Parts: sequence; structure tokens; C-alpha cells
Amino acid sequence: MTNISQIMKQAKEMQAKMAEMQKKIEETEIEGLSGGGAVKVIINGKHVLKKITIDPNIVDKNEVEVLEDLILAAVNDATKKISENMSNQMNSISGGLGLPPGMKLPF
Repeated sequence: MTNISQIMKQAKEMQAKMAEMQKKIEETEIEGLSGGGAVKVIINGKHVLKKITIDPNIVDKNEVEVLEDLILAAVNDATKKISENMSNQMNSISGGLGLPPGMKLPF
């Protein structure tokens, strides 16, 4: 019985750590860049776009499509970084469990 109670205690501790980590991830703001930094976006861990900054030197009414592409690329860059950050954070929690390769948390 000791093993089961110890496993339950560890599971409860992990659940608390995961909840804390999830909150931290959601509050994290990530910057995405495109066009050599001409377009910058800030997205939080909930994938909510918080801010867009555009270098005024690239704004040309004849090149709106280029600007749209740069914004799209910057948003996608930030979103990718959020996913990588979440994966890294979760790996740091689950690292001590000795989970089989490919098994991810939460289950």
C-alpha cells in the first residue's frame, strides 16, 4: 500500500506543478519577427495577439500584400515559439518520471 500512496502523492504534486506551469505559460509573452525585424508581433501563451509593430519605412500602399505576408510570417513565428516553449516547460516537469519515449503529458 505504501507504493500506491506514494504514487498518488507524486501524482498530486505533479498535477499542482502542471497547473502552475500552465498558468506561467499562458502569461508568457513571445515576440515573433519577420522581414528582418520590420514586423514584430507579441502573442501570449493563450495564442492571443497582443501587439503588432510595423517599421514605417516598409509601409507602401503599392505593397500591401508584402506587408500582409510579413505580418502572417511574424504571427506564425511567435506561435511556433509558444509551442516550443510549452513543450520545453512540460518536458522539464515530466523529465523525472522516466516516461517511455513518445508518451506525453497530460495523458
